[in-house]
Amino acid sequence: MNIYQLDATRLICPMPVIKLQEKIKGLVAGDKVELVCNDRGVLHDIPAWCRVHGHAVEQIEQIGNTIKITVIVK
Repeated sequence: MNIYQLDATRLICPMPVIKLQEKIKGLVAGDKVELVCNDRGVLHDIPAWCRVHGHAVEQIEQIGNTIKITVIVK
């Protein structure tokens, strides 16, 4: 298992989802992606995208305006 960082700060919907999708393409089951952004739309969009594509949201953290979502590749 590897953990990858993905900085999507200053990007607005749908770009954080698109960047996550691009990042996950080259990963294997069990890998994790820590997505950092500040668009509140990801609080709904990333979990919905994960459900559709079979991945899992491990954790969502909000610190001020920064949102960190950890996704497990399935």
